[in-house]
Amino acid sequence: MKLQFSNSSVTLDAAAGDAEPRISGIAAPYGVDAEVSTGQRVRIAAGALPIDGKMPRLIVEHDTSRVVGVVDMREETDAGMLFSAKIADTAEGRDLVALLKMGALDSVSVGLSVTDYEMDGKTMLVKAASWEELSVVYAPAFPQAQITQIAASNPEDDEPQPDTEENQVSDNNTPVEAAAAEAIPTQPIYAAVAKPARLPSAAEYIAGILKGGEAAEAVRKQVQAAAPSVTTADDPGLLPEPLLAPVYNNFIGRRPVVDAVGVRAMPAEGAVFRVPYVQTHNSVGQQASELGTLTASLYAVSSFDITKLTFGGYSNVSEQIISWSSPEIIGSMLDDMSRVYAYETDNYAADQLLAGCTQSAVLTDPTSPAEWVSDIYDAAVTIINNSYGNVPTHLFLSPNMFASLGKLVDTTGRPLLAPTMPMNAFGSQTPGGLAANGSAFGLTVVVDRGFAADTVIVGDPSGYQIWEQQKGAISIDSPSTLSRTIAFRGYFATKMVDATKFVKLT
Repeated sequence: MKLQFSNSSVTLDAAAGDAEPRISGIAAPYGVDAEVSTGQRVRIAAGALPIDGKMPRLIVEHDTSRVVGVVDMREETDAGMLFSAKIADTAEGRDLVALLKMGALDSVSVGLSVTDYEMDGKTMLVKAASWEELSVVYAPAFPQAQITQIAASNPEDDEPQPDTEENQVSDNNTPVEAAAAEAIPTQPIYAAVAKPARLPSAAEYIAGILKGGEAAEAVRKQVQAAAPSVTTADDPGLLPEPLLAPVYNNFIGRRPVVDAVGVRAMPAEGAVFRVPYVQTHNSVGQQASELGTLTASLYAVSSFDITKLTFGGYSNVSEQIISWSSPEIIGSMLDDMSRVYAYETDNYAADQLLAGCTQSAVLTDPTSPAEWVSDIYDAAVTIINNSYGNVPTHLFLSPNMFASLGKLVDTTGRPLLAPTMPMNAFGSQTPGGLAANGSAFGLTVVVDRGFAADTVIVGDPSGYQIWEQQKGAISIDSPSTLSRTIAFRGYFATKMVDATKFVKLT
């Protein structure tokens, strides 16, 4: 777990003739609770930060590519960890000194890796951590803390600086603003968790890499902060070189049945919701004679109870592969989850459509054009008679019946459903048109590999309804195993609301 705890109690000082200006102040307060907006509180215990070992580097804005010096003094006090850091005589170091002198930058933030903690009620008490870096940061959260002294190489250059303040806690990129907590009597501290990085698109990633320099480094850090990955054992061939080309994936996530029927918005509340329908229609008859009694009528509305189903999957990924893997394999993991989710929900919709068909007829010879024509027209008549005049609009097929239909020829050997310049006017179909499967006998053809073999359904999709609430990806960190759990999920439900609008040919 990484924490970045900021404090505005900073002094810039350089004696005359000293070529290395330095900053000093409080790096992190001890025993101070910082409450974030989710209710989680964080407190750093006295002695949690080391005062020996390798000195932390001084960087800018937690950007490890912008090293400007080194912390050369660490001292514990009752108030917290004090520090002093030298600023290097480099171009960026000199720029930093100038910005500190004018008050444009006035805060520091310590970067920690938590190695031991316990929960004190609702407060996470940090008992031990390694101090990795100290950053000079911009944009303090509140304008109340003061910097009382700014000095350059000449004492006469000292100037009073404006009041500024920042105190920031970040816990693995989860965004929260926090309430104020008192670090020392005169220096209030404010905590906030950094906003989560957005995973760049493939186009953004490639564009950044091609630009090189700062753009490439920025997009790599954005991927590292935002994206999950897989374990080194799963994809050792992708380490250590990143890939610019997309990872090949032959799993098609199309949803022919779902797209043909359409998806309705699922209510957010409740595990079950109701869909009303007309159970009994009104009666209308001819009046027998003047002043005669009209036909008595009864109109009744009932409802279907629809139960929400959850579809999803998850994967545990290690922290190491998050740091080492290619962003393309990271992105492809979520892409593959979404494709499989699309197939599984469509497969369920196809199975429920077939199971909901109560009207049927027999297609004895799928190689006979005459029988196809006869059976489809018979199915249309059944739908018209039993569903109060509705007519079929779609022909749902399993892949093998799609092939049988496409192979039909007339008595002279010409394709019955020629893809171009049809001679028989029964429709047009092509074996490569799965996204738009053409038409046959005036019906839109829908081919879905989710159907059981030999499936042929003539129908009107308005008699079958689908609801969905896609939840997308979610990420949860596990500090005890240095891993991240990635899940992709959604809520899905179907209902055959009017079986009279469908006939299956068996």
